[in-house]
Amino acid sequence: MSGKVTNVLLVGVGGQGILLASEVLSEACMLAGFDVKKSEIHGMSQRGGSVVSHVRYGEEVFSPIVPEGEGDLLFGFELMESYRSLPLLRPGATVVANDLCIPPPSVLMGNEAYPEGLDQKIAQKFPDFILVDGLKLANEAGNPRAANTVLLGAVSKRLNLEERYWLEAIERMVPKKALEVNLKAFAAGRNL
Repeated sequence: MSGKVTNVLLVGVGGQGILLASEVLSEACMLAGFDVKKSEIHGMSQRGGSVVSHVRYGEEVFSPIVPEGEGDLLFGFELMESYRSLPLLRPGATVVANDLCIPPPSVLMGNEAYPEGLDQKIAQKFPDFILVDGLKLANEAGNPRAANTVLLGAVSKRLNLEERYWLEAIERMVPKKALEVNLKAFAAGRNL
């Protein structure tokens, strides 16, 4: 790992638990002994707008922002946001995306159509692509709001961090009343 920085991008829309997921990811990286920098960009996130979180970890990290074209892993909570963020990735990067479409206001008002076949378009550009039915697995774990933790589980298999760091980070970051469901959701995503 000498000098190598791993660049992770989390993208989706407001209310999907992206910020909690980036907190858990950052905490797991710190527990594993890495230097971690994190940055968040909220575009009208309270109204279902775009949310992007950058998490960079390694031996030594100087900037919290992933340079365009250098992302190693895209962690997408919504398909169109995932597709829109592909230019941030390096060739051969990994994409883990939730199989979820949340129409933006322009689509809801009938001004535009939601693009079709986004999962196939992503897979064509990035063969290391996993499409996750986060909502279904979260429901099976006991709470649809735990879809972000299902996705964290799927992402955890793609990053060089031991499972124990993820579990400790979840225990530290998730409210006690939601912990059991989130641990189940994480396991469901990790076992994909």
